[in-house]
Amino acid sequence: MIIDILTVFPEMFESPLNTSLIGKAINKGLLTVNIHNIRDYTTDKHFRTDDSPFGGGVGMVMSPQPLFDLYDKILADAQNEGKKPLSLYMSPQGGVLNVDMAAELSEEEHIVILCGHYEGVDQRVLDTYVDREVSIGDYVLTGGELPALVLIDAVARFVSGVLGKGESATNDSFSDGLLESPQYTRPSEFRGQSVPSVLLSGDHKRISEWRRKESLRVTMEKRPELLDNVTLSKTDKRYIKEIQAEMQGNKSEEGSENE
Repeated sequence: MIIDILTVFPEMFESPLNTSLIGKAINKGLLTVNIHNIRDYTTDKHFRTDDSPFGGGVGMVMSPQPLFDLYDKILADAQNEGKKPLSLYMSPQGGVLNVDMAAELSEEEHIVILCGHYEGVDQRVLDTYVDREVSIGDYVLTGGELPALVLIDAVARFVSGVLGKGESATNDSFSDGLLESPQYTRPSEFRGQSVPSVLLSGDHKRISEWRRKESLRVTMEKRPELLDNVTLSKTDKRYIKEIQAEMQGNKSEEGSENE
């Protein structure tokens, strides 16, 4: 996958893209990330990339000239290679990034990400080049660089070979609409707390059943609204009834202790 990033603060990407799984994926050639400094394309003698908005108002707006020239170069280079990249704009007005969107975007061969700043980007840039606006949540940040990094990390996990195990991304929280079950590692006992015995049993069927039930339990406790959008099997519904009974029993015990 090729990712082109358009930004006025390229230094914000240096460390995150050279560490952890993303850095390894780039070193392996699984990802190619090109960072373009928008200031390099401005014709302004002071290297300005923004100007005051027509009609008045506070703040500044990113100017069309450097962005048009930069987009034209990226698209021309891609066309010479027979590719047409998908252009994204990180914006609080966009569709909210979720696991389905990340998986969908991972199928793209080439993505261009525009990082906005100030009060936004001249609308003519968006109308001409941007295919899709993407948000990472209903809040406003100082710029699009951090959202772009979040997007890259979320998408890269679905690119073949990036994770250590091919199935890891599909087992993460939200991959099936539920939160992930608890995880444990060695030692099996630590400071008086033991790992659930089923995980030490070697019985893969029982372990799978335990993980599914605990996934449902964690979702019910932390994000119960997610269950409204999950297709539950008969076994899932049985697990939920058992969990509800266990939770009710725990509440009864707590009530007795407080009397």
